[in-house]
Amino acid sequence: MRRIGIVAVLLLMVHIAGAQQLRFKTTKELQEFLSYSKVRYPLVSAHRGGPEKGFPENALETFRNSSLSQPLIIECDITLSKDSVLVLMHDNRLDRTSTGKGPVGDYTLKELQTFYLKDNNGDTTSFRIPTLDAALLWGKGKVIYTLDVKRGVPYAKVIEAVRRCKAESCSVIITYSADQAAEVSKLAPDLMISASIQKQEDLLRLNSYGVPNNRLVAFIGTREADAALYQYLHENKVLCILGTMGNLDKQAIAKGDRSYYEYVERGADILSTDRPHEAGAMLQLYIKSQKK
Repeated sequence: MRRIGIVAVLLLMVHIAGAQQLRFKTTKELQEFLSYSKVRYPLVSAHRGGPEKGFPENALETFRNSSLSQPLIIECDITLSKDSVLVLMHDNRLDRTSTGKGPVGDYTLKELQTFYLKDNNGDTTSFRIPTLDAALLWGKGKVIYTLDVKRGVPYAKVIEAVRRCKAESCSVIITYSADQAAEVSKLAPDLMISASIQKQEDLLRLNSYGVPNNRLVAFIGTREADAALYQYLHENKVLCILGTMGNLDKQAIAKGDRSYYEYVERGADILSTDRPHEAGAMLQLYIKSQKK
């Protein structure tokens, strides 16, 4: 079992300092924090920002709400307006999550910001569709972002926004193939990359494409990996993100929230979840158990 020692505690005191925040001055600090060590501090990633009643997905107000109780990674979704402004929205269409109708790309930013966001119950809130720039500027010194770049959005444009907002030290770019990871690595040799890795060969392929381990976090999927993959990735200093959103979150509801503790105990380092508060409470218990 991995133990969390005084080094990890001191590291977190430096970066969170009384406000449940993750704060890094440089990309090197972020890289070091997101590299595996035996004194790892497991983290929650709030899927789509951690929506709940009254707090819609991909809203800055939701990000604030989710980050109040724990140091947090926030996964958010990026798409383009008609006038090529990067905004936060998961779906291609506005209907499910806002008072707008039709494709996001049919509207300019000015038009999009006349709509209100809806929570997962379909209730309209007072919150508006945010731009990526607004999210990055808010998140600096508070959270780590994993940026999910939707189909048709150029990685170069997202990286340009990260540079413009000077948000390199709080941003991780999500990729879904070795080709995409290689593209991001070439465009931005300093930025962290989340890559899908479900077998050892996937990491070797990424390396052969020029993507180094010290700039990688591994998304291992929405099912637990076997012990051998966890061990292999950890030996290569790569953190493992387990997607509990969906089935594993449902299992935790049915079997009890201690499931989150057990996912980390078996090798996951970051839990990407639709239940950030419940998962976070269990990870705090895990951390306390490792200090004994």
